[in-house]
This record gives sequence, C-alpha cells and structure tokens, in this order.
Amino acid sequence: MKEYTFSPERQSQILDMLSRQGKLQVSEIVDHFSISEATARRDLNSLAREGKIRRFYGGAILIQKAAPEEPILRRTHDQEAEKERIGKMAAAQIENEETVFLGSGTTVLQVARNLSDRQLTVISNSLPIIKLMADWPNITLIALGGQFRASERSFIGHITEKSLQDLRADKVIIGIRAISMEHGLTNDYLPETITDRNILQMGQKVMIVADHTKFGRVSTVFVAPVEAINTIVTDSLVSKEFIEFFQTHHVEVMVV
Repeated sequence: MKEYTFSPERQSQILDMLSRQGKLQVSEIVDHFSISEATARRDLNSLAREGKIRRFYGGAILIQKAAPEEPILRRTHDQEAEKERIGKMAAAQIENEETVFLGSGTTVLQVARNLSDRQLTVISNSLPIIKLMADWPNITLIALGGQFRASERSFIGHITEKSLQDLRADKVIIGIRAISMEHGLTNDYLPETITDRNILQMGQKVMIVADHTKFGRVSTVFVAPVEAINTIVTDSLVSKEFIEFFQTHHVEVMVV
C-alpha cells in the first residue's frame, strides 16, 4: 500500500478514485493511503470547498460538471417525454387571469404549449414562445426585446433587464442548466445569467421546470441559491435525496 504524504497528490488520487467508483467512504481513504481519519476528512473538506465533491456523513461523492449546453434546436427531442409531462404539470398550476413570465428553453416551451385554454398575460423573452402565442386571442402577450442569443432563440442583456424592472408577474417559470445541493442554480453563459437574476426578482412565485438530468450538476456561473425558488417540477427519475433536500429548504417539489 503506497502512502501519499503530499496532500495535493493524494487529493488528486482521491478524485481519480471517485471518478471510477462514484462514492467513497472515509474508511476507504484511510485504508488506501494509510492516513488518519482526520487527514482523510481534511482532504475531503478541501475538495468540497473547491466544488469538486459533495460531502456526506462518513464520505463523499463526485460532483458532475454540466457539459456545455447544445443549442435549443438540437435539444428539442432530449428527454422529450419527461419534458412533456413536466410541461403539463407546470401549466396546471397557472390560473386564469394571472400574469406569467415564461423563460427560454425546451421545457418552458412545453409549458407554453399547454396554456392555449387559459386567459393570461404572458411575458416572455423566448422567441419560440412569442411565435407560438402571437395569434392566441386569449393571451395578452408582452414580448421582451434585447440582444438576441441565437443558440437559445432568446433575448437577453441590458435592454431586456431594463424592461424587466417595470414588470411584475404572479408566477415566473424558467428552466436552468444545473442544480446542485451545494452550489444552487448555475448556468453556463454569464450574460444570460445576469438576465435570469433579474427575472427571478419579478415574480411573486418562482417555478423551475427541469428534468432529472439537470440535478447533481454544476455549471460555470452561479445564478441563485435554492431559497430563491418556490417550486420545482421534475420527473420521477430525480433522486429521493434531492427531493428531501429541497423539501427541507421549503421548496415544493412536484414529480410527474
């Protein structure tokens, strides 16, 4: 059994072990490296502070980094069945005569497709949603302009954010790139993240719609803590651990 006395080298080896096994107990690290439990815990705590792992009592698991997001047109059929169910459930929470903000992304688009029978005021920065609802007589549509982000077919930036300052919604419904217990809501594109922060502040209630692939991952830019949201609508493949975590943080979790 090789003993590693140089902490960075040992921590690198711990990450390699986690990448292969997914989860490690403190006792396994002690046995493998012939170190004390206190040293093993210090290594894990150091890696956790760097955002590389998530600690649990007696061990740790590896935090998966979210891959760069594909353009919206390429994501249309990803987890399509789950997104359809999520969209129907989220739409069912919207009542007649409400003012609703609908963000960009394929899952929020599924929400929009289930609102054709509702009398609503809809605010959106999503070009696909604006096009979808443009001729619906029961929808009062407020379309936000701004810098056009072609990959997401959405409007972001200073002009969008200035418009948001004058608007209020009963409910805000948005998607998110990644959701982590330790790092909250994260995204992979800074200009969009700043717009998202403004969006979160305009609603009395904030709902995240996200399939199970978004959980347990971390992306590049911090958007908001989990406390910034009221409800998450997701599919049945999300882990029980996440459901319990959000419930303890007073976030309603709706599973379809």
